[in-house]
Amino acid sequence: MVHNKQQEIMKSKELAKNMRKNILLMTHRAGGGHPGGCLSATDIIAVLYKCFLRVDPNNPSWVGRDYFFLSKGHAVPAQYAVLMEMGFLAKEEIKDFREIEGRLPAYPSCEITPGIDMASGSLGQGLSIANGTALAARLNNSDQRAYVMLGDGELHEGQVWEAMMTAAHFKLNNVCAIVDYNKLQLDGSIDEVKTLGDLNAKWASFGWKTIEIDGHDYEQIYNSFAEAKGFKEGPTVIIAHTVKGKGVSFMEDEVGWHCASPTDEQLEIALKELS
Repeated sequence: MVHNKQQEIMKSKELAKNMRKNILLMTHRAGGGHPGGCLSATDIIAVLYKCFLRVDPNNPSWVGRDYFFLSKGHAVPAQYAVLMEMGFLAKEEIKDFREIEGRLPAYPSCEITPGIDMASGSLGQGLSIANGTALAARLNNSDQRAYVMLGDGELHEGQVWEAMMTAAHFKLNNVCAIVDYNKLQLDGSIDEVKTLGDLNAKWASFGWKTIEIDGHDYEQIYNSFAEAKGFKEGPTVIIAHTVKGKGVSFMEDEVGWHCASPTDEQLEIALKELS
């Protein structure tokens, strides 16, 4: 895939702006959702889909595609938003979020939503699935890559650490994990609930290449994905320091926006800020 880096970064920024608007519209209309963790992940997801992830909106089940697994499944409005912008979903489907008859359930479903490769919501499972996908690609002599996004609170799940050992043991250089490190979870700050300590050192001690970035700096996001793709010795993790609710002033770094929906007045203010 040939890139003009600066052009693709500009396109990613525009994509992210539209994604943020759609996330807010979705959660507002549904009267629920997890906008804080969606907005913290938006910039990373935008760059990944726009610049690195090999997918085909006209053929979502294309056997040669790369995979993106949203292990923090509560942030699925962010993935729906990018799938709308990329052409997997019609934009009018925004009204179907959390509706029984629609294709946009509250948590990801690979059975009914084109472009979704993993059902999630129960935390801790995404990295294991990415490992299996990467091993299958290796057996098929394929250069397919498996990307997986984890929440920082999700790292309290033991299965994640087992999967970290597995990926390192098999030297899965086609696995790229992304930690959306916004420092907040449902019950409070990460450090209050259960500190993760030196996260970079922990992943490195498990045998992973670590890249630590500002998860809202597009140059750093782009460079981290490029570096991960070029690393051939084993798996890579991008530890992305982010801000919960990024892009909306009254949501930023506020734990109350982990699980909430904006009122009519809040939606109007937020959309104006994003414009």
